[in-house]
Amino acid sequence: MAIRLSIQSIETNPDALDTLRRAYARFKSVPDERGFDFFASLHGLALPIWCEHGSPLFLPWHRAYLYYYELALQTRLGARFTETDPAEPEFAEIGLPWWDWASDHSHDVGLPNSYAEDLPGGDGNPLRQTVVGAALDGVQLTGIWSQELTALVRAQLPGVITDTDPPVTLRDPDPPDDLPRQSTLDSVIMTQSTYLGFNNSLEQVHGDVHVWVGGAMSQVPTAAYDPIFWSHHAMIDRLWYIWQNSQFGRNPPPDLMNTVLAPFPMTVAQVLDIDRLNYDYAVTAIA
Repeated sequence: MAIRLSIQSIETNPDALDTLRRAYARFKSVPDERGFDFFASLHGLALPIWCEHGSPLFLPWHRAYLYYYELALQTRLGARFTETDPAEPEFAEIGLPWWDWASDHSHDVGLPNSYAEDLPGGDGNPLRQTVVGAALDGVQLTGIWSQELTALVRAQLPGVITDTDPPVTLRDPDPPDDLPRQSTLDSVIMTQSTYLGFNNSLEQVHGDVHVWVGGAMSQVPTAAYDPIFWSHHAMIDRLWYIWQNSQFGRNPPPDLMNTVLAPFPMTVAQVLDIDRLNYDYAVTAIA
C-alpha cells in the first residue's frame, strides 16, 4: 500500500526526497501512455480536455486521475489503464506527496523548497518545472504539443511556458501569506453537511491555489504539466478523505454513483473508498 506523506515530511528525509525525484525523472522519460506527458495532457492540452470542473464529479474524477498517475509513478501501470507488476521495484510503493498550503510553514515559505530549488551541480530538478515534450525524443504522441499547439498556447495563454524550444513550464507565485488558511478550511469547508456543498466549496479554494501559483498552474490546459499540480491535488483528495470520515461526510447523490469517470475505467462508486484503491494518508502532517 502506498502511504501519501506531506512534502514537508519528505523534505526532512534526504533519501526519501531523492527517491521521489528519481521516480519523477524516470516518469518524465516515458514517451507513451504510461508517462508524465501523457497524464498531464489528460487534464488539458492536447485535446480533448477530460477534467471535471464546476461539476459534482470534480472530486471523484480527480481521485481517479491521481490513482492512475500514482500507479504510473510506481511503474505499475500497463496498457489501457491496467495494473501490472512494477517495472522498477524501487518505486513500487511510492506515494504522491501532498502539499499542505494551509499550514503555518507554507504561509512562511510558499512553495515547498523541494519543488522550487535548483539542484546543485547543474542537475535539473524534476519537481521544479517540466520541459514539455522532453519524453518524446523524436517519438511524437498524437496531438501533444505540436509546433502549432505550442504557438497557440504562447499566443492565447501568455506566461505559462517559456519562449524556448522545447517549452518549459513557468510559475509566478504570490506572497506566501496569501495562500488559503487553515481557519477557512475548518470553518467553511470541513463543516459542509452535504456532498455537493463540500465539493463546490473545496473546488473554489482549490482554484485559489492554482491562481496563487500562477504560470502554467493558473490555466486548466497547462496546469498538470507543473509537478506541484499533483501535490496540490493530493492535498485536495486528502481533505475529501478527512471529510468523508468526519461527522459531516456524505456520499455523492445516488444518480452519480454509476457515472464513468472517463477516460478512466472507474465509476464514482469505485473511488469512494481509498482502501480499495490501495493507498492511505499519513495520520499526521509530519510522519
